[in-house]
Amino acid sequence: MSQKKLVKQLLKKLDKLEADREKLIDKLAKTLDKMDKKAAVEKKAPAKKVPAKKVTAKKVVAKKVAIKKVAVKKVPVKKAPVKPSVTSA
Repeated sequence: MSQKKLVKQLLKKLDKLEADREKLIDKLAKTLDKMDKKAAVEKKAPAKKVPAKKVTAKKVVAKKVAIKKVAVKKVPVKKAPVKPSVTSA
């Protein structure tokens, strides 16, 4: 075969491969769109959820402890007598 014929055959194969590639991309895009639509519908209408039982928290009353006031006794401070210091003049 001549080189021209080989080039023509290769170009035909390349065109066919490109067409197949484009078809696959289109199919993939359609499938992704369908999946996105399903996900959007599922988010809008979530399944019925069973409401959880609400447990009321018991309030614990803190007991106030009475603080006893202790009278502070004032102790008179005894002053030591001042001793005269002997100074030599």
